[in-house]
Amino acid sequence: QVQLVESGGGLVQPGGSLRLSCVASGLTFSSSTTLKWYRRAPGKEREWVATITGTDGITNYAASVKCRFTISRDNAKNTVYLQMNSLKPEDTAVYCCNARNIYWGQGIQVTVSS
Repeated sequence: QVQLVESGGGLVQPGGSLRLSCVASGLTFSSSTTLKWYRRAPGKEREWVATITGTDGITNYAASVKCRFTISRDNAKNTVYLQMNSLKPEDTAVYCCNARNIYWGQGIQVTVSS
């Protein structure tokens, strides 16, 4: 059974930083495993945030987070990360990781507020 478990969320002031982690079990991150982060803000639809490919580690970001967020991976640890800097109140959402466009984590709350 595949499980993805996120951690690292919480409450942070505007301008602050957080690093989310997503650890997989029952699934091995390999060169063919594309990993993504999504988020869902209150009252809004789920939004794609970032992708990192398996083969070359190529990254892509939503315009709203580009230059502030960084996605990375550690295949040896079956973990994908999302470093979030210069956080804004509009970044408040439940953040979920996704593997292979199939498997989802349960999500973790990130709240940006003073």
